Amino acid sequence: MKSVIDILDLSVEELDGLIKTAMDIANHPDDYAQKCKGKKLATLFFEPSTRTRLSFEAAMYELGGNVIGFSEANSSSASKGESVADTAKVISCYADIIAMRHPKEGAPYVAAINASIPVINAGDGGHHHPTQTLADLLTIYREKGRLGGLTIGLVGDLKYGRTVHSLIAALSRYEGNKFVLVSPNELKVPDYVKKDVGDAAQFIETTDLMEYMDKFDILYMTRIQRERFTDRDEYERLKDSYILTTDKLVPAKKDMCILHPLPRVNEISVKVDDDSRACYFKQALNGKLMRMALIMHLLGHNDGQRFKGTTGEGGHKCHNPSCITSTEQELEHIHKKGQDGVYRCIYCDQPSVGLNSTSNSK
Repeated sequence: MKSVIDILDLSVEELDGLIKTAMDIANHPDDYAQKCKGKKLATLFFEPSTRTRLSFEAAMYELGGNVIGFSEANSSSASKGESVADTAKVISCYADIIAMRHPKEGAPYVAAINASIPVINAGDGGHHHPTQTLADLLTIYREKGRLGGLTIGLVGDLKYGRTVHSLIAALSRYEGNKFVLVSPNELKVPDYVKKDVGDAAQFIETTDLMEYMDKFDILYMTRIQRERFTDRDEYERLKDSYILTTDKLVPAKKDMCILHPLPRVNEISVKVDDDSRACYFKQALNGKLMRMALIMHLLGHNDGQRFKGTTGEGGHKCHNPSCITSTEQELEHIHKKGQDGVYRCIYCDQPSVGLNSTSNSK
């Protein structure tokens, strides 16, 4: 059985196949109207969502299937203290596939290793959001005709922005891509995100949005996310760091593609919406198409075998308060050594405190 927790759970061949299927759905929607007849999607959303949840639901309905689930934690047994593992086991009795969003990083991974049906990560804290990346990839492909040889500007909250982390991982597998990382120093991309890519892509970091504006093929704007900050004063200080206006687009390429995972607050002026380069509302449609393709793909790979978890070393506590291990007390804390020699929690990817010392590294 296959689940998608991280965009890297999908090979390049699978990504290309999903794009091909999504394009065919767009051109021949009636051919797919009964592809999931008799199947049920469970949408388990433990934190608020509009686009992602409704996109999944629309995708399943347009495939002829049905949807069950909940849209907030208070509507589930989580409010009574039920674990993610138990929720996944129970829902496996009622549905054929799960889409889960959770504020704790690693929660969909826990669901996947306990469920007997495929699980799709619909966003876990500031960690991963693979189906948004699928929407991004299809939008880029439809607008630019390729996924390689691009200069991509990523702007705003690059520390907590799960969409950014997943997009870097995905596009780094296509040749010739360069990332320009534009953010305040406090919201820079975590080092592990870049180190995991290695030499597969180039990175430039800057605090100046306009420095490379004339070089971008893709400009990916993100919201400074209030819900990821524990310090409200820090959020207030950083929230208006980058605001895209029509004036700032003057030096940009005429065929540049402007993306945003939405929701937008004020980081893109509404006047930009009329610019032919604005593609963020197209992303919403493309997200539905890719989720349709992904649901069919995963249901076709459900062989009854459980999703295999990651092996690693136990005995070292994860200290990330946003990790699922901070609330699910009986979860075993496991850390895995990455290509850079750093041990990270298998749930949230944060470095281990004890295992990374010289005396303990292997």
